[in-house]
Amino acid sequence: MRLAGRNFRLATRPALGAIVALVLVGPAVPAPVLPAPRLLDLRVGNGSSPFAGDRPLLTTVSPNGDGFRDRAIVSFRLAEPARVRLDVVSTDSVKRSAPLAQTIWTKAVKLRRGPHRLVWRPRKDTPDRTYVLRITLTGRGGARRVYGLPRPGLRARVIAPVVRVLGIEARFLQPSYAPGDSADVAVATDARSLRFQVFALTKIPHPNEQDLKTGGEAMTPPVTLDWHGHADARHLVRVVRAGDWPSGLYFLRITANDGRVGYAPFILRPRTLGAHRVAVVLSTNTWQAYNFDDANGDGWGDSWYVSAALRQIDLRRPYLDFGVPFRFRDWDLNVVSWLSSTGKQVDYLSDDDLARYANGDELARDYDLVVFPGHEEYVTQHAYDVVRRYRDLGGNLLFLSANNFFWKVVRHGPYLTRVDQWRLLGRPEASLVGVQFDGGDYGGRQGPYIVSGATTEPWAFAGTGLANGDRFGTYGFEIDKRAPSSPPGTHVLATIPNLMGPRRSAEMTYYETPRGAKVFAAGALNFAASTGDPTVARLLENVWARLSRP
Repeated sequence: MRLAGRNFRLATRPALGAIVALVLVGPAVPAPVLPAPRLLDLRVGNGSSPFAGDRPLLTTVSPNGDGFRDRAIVSFRLAEPARVRLDVVSTDSVKRSAPLAQTIWTKAVKLRRGPHRLVWRPRKDTPDRTYVLRITLTGRGGARRVYGLPRPGLRARVIAPVVRVLGIEARFLQPSYAPGDSADVAVATDARSLRFQVFALTKIPHPNEQDLKTGGEAMTPPVTLDWHGHADARHLVRVVRAGDWPSGLYFLRITANDGRVGYAPFILRPRTLGAHRVAVVLSTNTWQAYNFDDANGDGWGDSWYVSAALRQIDLRRPYLDFGVPFRFRDWDLNVVSWLSSTGKQVDYLSDDDLARYANGDELARDYDLVVFPGHEEYVTQHAYDVVRRYRDLGGNLLFLSANNFFWKVVRHGPYLTRVDQWRLLGRPEASLVGVQFDGGDYGGRQGPYIVSGATTEPWAFAGTGLANGDRFGTYGFEIDKRAPSSPPGTHVLATIPNLMGPRRSAEMTYYETPRGAKVFAAGALNFAASTGDPTVARLLENVWARLSRP
């Protein structure tokens, strides 16, 4: 028994030892994770007086070197030491292939616990818009905390400073006016004095040093106003029309005493609609859809191109890029210049003016041809009905861009809400335009049109020197082609085959209806930008001559 007991004791001791060993060499208790550092009392200011609408996390600066609102000051307290990186982020890129946000300035420092200030002094040439000041904190254990939205959203709370760089912000309260109407423009700037002058876009297709962004013919002498008393808020200025101006597209140019320039476009429609038998509808809805002005001050442009969560835009916002609508030079400027230089007599209308027509019968009473020179992408149901009825009655249509009548939108007061694609609502745009959107890549792939309709539609190519198989131009960005809903007898005049992949081609088309309507569609977004090409100009003259006849 003793031997057995010894054996038992000898047997049990290693077992207990093994248990002890397991306890000693088992997984170590994880070290406590240090929490990420925090900012307290986060604020931003400009070191001067606030501009109207500024708040603790939004400030306005105007970096013109006059010592007034030239810098953004971020103040905060650190609850513990941390590495702090301040990134100034621009967030207004339309390209889905590009980053949603791009850093334009960075500062990184190590800071102790307590109160601190970081200062950003924007360059004088910093574009006017809002910027997110994204702050990244890194603690001793490597834990990080970021203040600043990675992407916009409807319910996202702004927890980062936002800086609005203000130059000269100007907007007319309406997109169009009739002769004799009072035209009020809202102006926001802190310049000491401003010089106002109205320009008409006529025969100058490119900008020049005297007229930075648009080019044009001065319609009024410059008028200078003292702006000292208006440096802290937006104010209205009434523009008085001088002379009997023709219907057209005009820009108010505002020049500050320090050299900064801003523009505000407006359309002058005729005193009586139908003064001329051709209407040119400028795509003012699309201008605002591509407007990345940040009215709510969260640092992100208020456009559904910036965030799919945003389905509503405010049509009253001023335009960025000195007040010139996005990609204005790609179609509107060139077409307006071509119309003027060739002496075309037309009435200019906005999307709002088109929507005021009760029905297509009234539109057909006033016009033989309705021209859409730009990217007429966003259309209300009423406007769609009016234009379709107009076509069904024999009215002629000319589309000089691409991706037209693509989205249904609803207008509620000054707001435009995007609903859905017309083709998904049972009204494909090809049934009206002849072609519909087939692809886009923001200009990544472009190519020449290849003529294929010189035999079937010889009138279109008369005098151009083009025959079937010949190439002309360089086009892309967004392209259209026929669909099963295209009207019977829709002819292809030229094509860019497989431009954006197999069977993703651009098609320039023409069709006629039994009631006599004639419809031309360019099929490429930037076709209108090539009106300066003599071959294209002659092709366009041929189309114009055929469609402008009743």
